[in-house]
Amino acid sequence: MLNRRQLITRSALASASLALPGFASAQAAATTTRIVVPFAAGGPIDVTARILAEAVKGTLGTVIVENRPGAGGNIGVSAVAKAAPDGLTLGIATTASHGINPWLFKQLPYDPARDFAAITQMLRVPNVLVMNAETAARLKITTLAELIAYGKANPGKLNYGSGGNGSAGHLAGELFKNQAGIFAVHIPYNGGNPAQLGLLSGQVDFNFDNLATAAANIRSGKLKALAVTTAQRSSVVPEVPTVAATLPGFEIDTWWGLIAPAGTPAETVRKLNTAFGDALKSPEVKSRFALLLAEPAPSTPEQFDDFMKRERAKYERMVKLSGAQVD
Repeated sequence: MLNRRQLITRSALASASLALPGFASAQAAATTTRIVVPFAAGGPIDVTARILAEAVKGTLGTVIVENRPGAGGNIGVSAVAKAAPDGLTLGIATTASHGINPWLFKQLPYDPARDFAAITQMLRVPNVLVMNAETAARLKITTLAELIAYGKANPGKLNYGSGGNGSAGHLAGELFKNQAGIFAVHIPYNGGNPAQLGLLSGQVDFNFDNLATAAANIRSGKLKALAVTTAQRSSVVPEVPTVAATLPGFEIDTWWGLIAPAGTPAETVRKLNTAFGDALKSPEVKSRFALLLAEPAPSTPEQFDDFMKRERAKYERMVKLSGAQVD
């Protein structure tokens, strides 16, 4: 027979063994890092976030990706701004959320300058000015200079497509028109894919598209690449010149990077920067990003913060130039 003290001890041990799985689960949840992607699953931002999440699991443990799409990235980014600054909720800052949207929307549910702690830039992807190949052949356009010359000689006859008013493609088109001194009608589509289909079908003459999206059609000969929008030529299409070679100072690309809520301890930010920075420099991540025609761009938190400030200043001018407004 067990005495009363033995019964109490065994009962306590049994209760503890039942509670342990739940405790372990709660403990795991408390230390799981999540990366909030402010766009739908399957796109390049989502894919690269998942590549990084896998690459840092040896350093940070479990890292999950949570998609919170909507309102041009504002919904997901706002969720990050409101999260606890404990280093366990991270987000993706993009050209849209931290460059364009502050000027495109009259009211934002977050402050891009004050509500976040920069961790590291992840990558930059060149944009490219592409023409429908058949249109380019018909108009005898093989270079950017020839496109500009045609636009000046035939005012109002060119048009270009974009993923919508205020999109990166729209702003790039307006800046191009301004610097080139030509006029082309803007045709807004409901997203980047419809805009590319409009170009492929000949509905529009040219687009400023993401290189990762346009590359397959460039290689197949359906699209004619006239220039990349980065300051230097792209290693992916080194034969394509830059817009800046014809229009000095023209520089636009697509970028995104990691952020945390404001107030995240500096020591935590440094730890995250080291973990993700090391992953971005690894051969495996570089090779996987290369399949997306993207180049890793690890940075210090200070460098990424300064970069985003410069991008906001650049896009303020571009949004005003375009006249685009969402609300």
